[in-house]
This record gives sequence, structure tokens and C-alpha cells, in this order.
Amino acid sequence: MPKITFVSPDDGRTTVEAAGGDSVMQAALANGIEGIVAECGGAMMCATCHCYVDEDWLSRTGAASDEERAMLDFAASEVRPSSRLSCQIAITEELDGLTVHLPEAQI
Repeated sequence: MPKITFVSPDDGRTTVEAAGGDSVMQAALANGIEGIVAECGGAMMCATCHCYVDEDWLSRTGAASDEERAMLDFAASEVRPSSRLSCQIAITEELDGLTVHLPEAQI
């Protein structure tokens, strides 16, 4: 199973195993990661699963769609070039070792 490391704003790190085909958001919720709220359950309607993809992983997670970029305008924390909605990042074996940073706030 691929592993994902979530980095909290205070640099705390939690690494979890994630099922292929799930989203990064689903992996966070299944493992009780604080900092991913996911109010809409992954429907790309709320921006409360905002995360920052680690620079080393940006090319492997793909670019955000126009719809995702538009939804990020509603994020509670600063939107950066590495911002993604974690519900839109599908877990694959190629993402084993992915690191995402959590923002200061989601709501």
C-alpha cells in the first residue's frame, strides 16, 4: 500500500498507508488526520480539504483542473502554487511516499 505523510503546520508528521484508488482526502479521514475537514465528502464543493503538495511531488500529482482552481479561491488559508484539494488527488502506487502539508485553517 502506498504511504502518505501529512505534515501539520507545526511540522508534526504522520505517515499512513493508503488504498490505491482512494483520494488523499479519504486516506486522511480514514486515519484521523487533523487538518482535513472535508465537509462535502469529496464532491469538490467546499475547499475544506485544501493541502499543499510537497515541491518534490508536484509533477507526480498532476495539475489542478480549472474547477479545482476555482474552488481553491474559497480556501480559508493562503492559496499557493502547490495548493490542491486533497479530494482530487487519486492515490496510485506511483505516489508511494507522497508528502502533503496541511494549512493553518480549513474553515
